[in-house]
Amino acid sequence: MKTFFKFFYFSLLFCCFHSVYSLDIDITDKNVQACYRGEYTRGSDLLNEISITGLIELDYIITFKAGFSAGGTILDTNINSYINISYAPFLRLPFIFSLSWIYSGLPEYEAHTHSLIPYMSYNARYAGISLGFNFRFTSFFTEPSYFESILSFYGYVNFINNGSLRIGIGAGNFNEFHARNLGAYFIDFFASVKINKNFIFVNNIELMQSGGDGLTTTLLGIAFRTGVKFTW
Repeated sequence: MKTFFKFFYFSLLFCCFHSVYSLDIDITDKNVQACYRGEYTRGSDLLNEISITGLIELDYIITFKAGFSAGGTILDTNINSYINISYAPFLRLPFIFSLSWIYSGLPEYEAHTHSLIPYMSYNARYAGISLGFNFRFTSFFTEPSYFESILSFYGYVNFINNGSLRIGIGAGNFNEFHARNLGAYFIDFFASVKINKNFIFVNNIELMQSGGDGLTTTLLGIAFRTGVKFTW
């Protein structure tokens, strides 16, 4: 993937603000978030990663999100990006219909993975769940792409969610930047603190699991993410 395409959607996302304001459409939310993520697994060295994401919400109904991350170990480089569009047709019910495209690349191995994930979510204040299918194309070197269809899921429970503080736990096999196999899921402990009206401090601890049931389930690795979200 060329550098132009990696940053194109960011330019399109934020340079369109003035055009949106000229229409009879309200921007009900907008933010950018920058994070550092450290990951250690049983099969690789420490991975360091920097990511930036952006969001714009229109009339509480349609949300556009995009993100780019880059990092790696001492041996290889890891590049990820995503684009997501969500539609919330019911103002009083937290049902959301979404479509995500996720790209993951390992340049040293000429490995490229493209995932197209349509999914539906129920995102309530204290609990929620997302279900969909991952239509994934993977290629290595000059080999033809390999297609897979995988069930994608994620659920969460918030123990505290009062607008200033959010603490909870979640589990699933996909998030914004990654779409894993059915048996490669994670458990996510998250917390976010609203510092003031513009800044939110975010933290995640992620336990990555391998295996689906019984004694086959093992701890594959652990990751820690910290960053700041800016809204205006």
